[in-house]
Amino acid sequence: MSKPSESDLDSPPCPRLRSVLETALYVADMARARAFFEEVMGLEPFNADHRFTAYQVGPSVLLLFLEGETLETVVLPDDMGTIPPHDGRGWVHMALAIDREELGAWETRLGAHGVEIEGRTHWPKGGESLYFRDPDGHLLELATPGIWPNY
Repeated sequence: MSKPSESDLDSPPCPRLRSVLETALYVADMARARAFFEEVMGLEPFNADHRFTAYQVGPSVLLLFLEGETLETVVLPDDMGTIPPHDGRGWVHMALAIDREELGAWETRLGAHGVEIEGRTHWPKGGESLYFRDPDGHLLELATPGIWPNY
């Protein structure tokens, strides 16, 4: 890490970040992705249209965007504003927090849906992670407490 410059020292202090509010995955087939996240992962959409689906996951939101459908600025109705273009390519990773006692039930559920567990990690602070893929190849992780200082 480099030494702060004089201009950095003159800047106001950084406001606090509270949490990650949204995570986005880009999917090739929305119907297939929705089937996985609703049937396998047990999520219920609270908002959706042809280009996206939104799920509440604890205090966060998981957004599924159809690949290529967010390349243009979206103008929202009723003068709400605009959403700039965005897109993602390739496999990404996201972790979902679970209670330690739910780990076995998740492993059973994934197996019942034919979802292969690709990896398992036993973390030094006692947490455990299961890794598997969604239909678009994104690496999903189910993590118990004992992974990070905040979890």
